[in-house]
Amino acid sequence: MTSLPGSTELSSAVAKIMRRVIPLFAIMMMCNQLNRSNIGYAESHLEADLGIGATAYGLGAGLFFIAYFIFEVPSNLLMKRFGPKIWLSRICVSWGVVSACMLFAQGPISFYVLRFLLGMAEAGFVPAVLYYLAKWLPNAYRGRANARYAVGALVAFSVSGPLSGPLLRMDGTLGLTGWQWMFLVEGAMSVAIGVFAFFRLDSRVEDARWLTADEKRELTAAIEAEEAEYVNRHGGDSRTLWSVVRDPKILLFVFIYFSVQMSIYANTFWLPSIVRNIEGTNDFTVGLLSSVPWLFAIVAMFLLARIGDRTDRRKPLLIGALLAAAAGSYLAAIASPWLALAMLTVAAMGFKSISPIFWPIVQRTVHPMVIGVAIAVIISIANLGGFVAPYGFGIVKQQTGSAQWGLVGLAVFSLIAALASLLIRENEDGNSGLSRKEHAVSGRHPKN
Repeated sequence: MTSLPGSTELSSAVAKIMRRVIPLFAIMMMCNQLNRSNIGYAESHLEADLGIGATAYGLGAGLFFIAYFIFEVPSNLLMKRFGPKIWLSRICVSWGVVSACMLFAQGPISFYVLRFLLGMAEAGFVPAVLYYLAKWLPNAYRGRANARYAVGALVAFSVSGPLSGPLLRMDGTLGLTGWQWMFLVEGAMSVAIGVFAFFRLDSRVEDARWLTADEKRELTAAIEAEEAEYVNRHGGDSRTLWSVVRDPKILLFVFIYFSVQMSIYANTFWLPSIVRNIEGTNDFTVGLLSSVPWLFAIVAMFLLARIGDRTDRRKPLLIGALLAAAAGSYLAAIASPWLALAMLTVAAMGFKSISPIFWPIVQRTVHPMVIGVAIAVIISIANLGGFVAPYGFGIVKQQTGSAQWGLVGLAVFSLIAALASLLIRENEDGNSGLSRKEHAVSGRHPKN
């Protein structure tokens, strides 16, 4: 193994970041997903208490992503102005406050408004985290970092049922319904985490008092060397926002991630409804069974992230994950309720394990001078899949009484996305190899 001067300090700095920052991001992501998706457990209660039917529920669930689309890029630009420390903390506190205000919903209109405001509050969170990782970690470590922070979403999906079930049973306590307690408690959790993040995070490597001077120097040198190597290979980049949006490479990533988001949020908002088809279930058992796909997805996500970082061949993993999502969604559409849950577990292991292998591909493909804007563009446009899928599911379910054709549609999109992934070229030679310096630091040799 080839060693580099300072590689010990670099490894030490990365280990500290993995212990101090990434777990906090995971907790913030858990709160993020919990507050945007907990309406899935309140669906039947919202219909009974507020008259919000399947179509209205699907529209409200989707309006979140319209706001996300509108405010994602502006939020990303403001993050660069104020710094990740302030902006990430602000986002977390804001979405907690809005989510807690869901207890004041009186009908479809107020439901729509609050969901839109929640999307506005959350906009910019994921791009800010990805930008933070790109400025704090060499690419060789980002897959694992992405997996560790993204596991927060899967933990949220796993615990949301066991957490929301008991809160829903607090019906009548202090004059509030169970669903009001659910929104209040889960929103307050986000506010508390956002305040804690303000005192825990640092915007820049040089501000981190918990890193030694040598660790800061080697970490900064490694990241700057990666960016310089890319700029030397591809030249400078002075493109406008519009040119980034029109870039065929960016549009390819948008479509792939759009398909992934459709699967994620269709399952997020409608999985509890699908599980209710299993005979003998109630609020508590629906919550427990709905956590099963996400628990298996945690294992799959860590496995694929580790393989991707070690082999640096993430493209085949991306295609395989999309094919698993397609197969699982289609088989769930034609299976009995129990078997459908098993097939949705397979699908979740596919589409939820994609993030830690997808974003390192993007970060190695897109010019470092526009990576922040590119990530925001990809997420903001692709997140419209979070509007299309829940709303489409609501229409399909209301018209047919079943989510079968909605699942078939998800399978088709995942299959097309897998085929589209064949067009990805991470480097000029079509290979995603690490630079020799990264290989030396990480202890792996590039293949000749």
